[in-house]
Amino acid sequence: MADVFEGDRVILLHGWPGLPSDYDEVRDALLPATTIVPELRGFGTAFDGYLPLGEATAEAHAHRILDTLEDSVVGGRTIIAGYDIGSRIAQAALRLAPSRFDAAVLTPAYPGIGDRATAPSLAPTFWYQHFHREPIAAGLIDGKPGAVATYLDYLWHAWSGATAPQRHPHREELIAAYSRPGAFAASIQWYLANRGYAGDPSPIKTPTVMLWPTEDPLFPTEWADRLDDHFTRATLQFVAGSGHLLPIEAPAALASAIRSFHVSRDS
Repeated sequence: MADVFEGDRVILLHGWPGLPSDYDEVRDALLPATTIVPELRGFGTAFDGYLPLGEATAEAHAHRILDTLEDSVVGGRTIIAGYDIGSRIAQAALRLAPSRFDAAVLTPAYPGIGDRATAPSLAPTFWYQHFHREPIAAGLIDGKPGAVATYLDYLWHAWSGATAPQRHPHREELIAAYSRPGAFAASIQWYLANRGYAGDPSPIKTPTVMLWPTEDPLFPTEWADRLDDHFTRATLQFVAGSGHLLPIEAPAALASAIRSFHVSRDS
C-alpha cells in the first residue's frame, strides 16, 4: 500500500445526514497526514440557526471551506475527499480554486448523471429529495427526536449495503445533532438550494479517483458512463459491497484511494 506523509493535508467532507465522525476510521488510517473534517454549516452539530438558501448552495459551502484553509502546505499535498453532498461541495471547491488541490477522491453524484434521477421509475428512490423541498418535511420531523430517529434509521437501512451494521455506528450522536429545534429544517435547505444533478460546468482537471459503491441504491454503476465528460484526469474504482455511506461502510477503500496519490507527489 502507498503511504501518506506528515506534510500532506486531507480535507474530508461529510454527507447528509452526516457528521464529521463519519470519517473517524478514515482519519485513523491516514496518519500521520493532517486531516481536516469541516463542520458544514447547517448540518447536524454545525447547526447555528436558520440557513438562508444563498448560504446553502454547494458553492457557498465551498467558499467557506476555502476561506478557512491556508493557501498551501510546505512540502506536502492537499487532497480533498467527499461523499454524498460532500462530493458535490468538493467538486465546487475544485472548480473555484483548482490550484489549491493536488488530488481528489469523490463519490457520486456528478453532473454526468443529468436528469436520469428524475425518471418515473426512480421515484421510489429519489422521493426524499422532493419531500425535503416541501414545508411538510420540516413540519413532520423537525425538533421531534422520535421522528428524527425513525427517519434517519430508515435512511440508514435504505441506503447502506447488505454488509453494513444494523445500526449507524454513531446513531445516538447523529439523532441528537439533527433533533435540535431547527436543525433538521436547516439541513434540508440543501435540497432547495441544489436541485438535481444536471448541468454543464467546466471539467475538473485535478487528478480524481471516483469511488463508486456497487450497492448504492441512489446511483447505479451504469451512471458512471459520462465521467470523462466532467473530469479530464479521472480514475473510476468500484467499491464492491458498499452502499451509499462509503466512509462508514468501506473506510479502508476510501483511505487506500487517498493514499494512492503520494506515488506521483514528486512528478
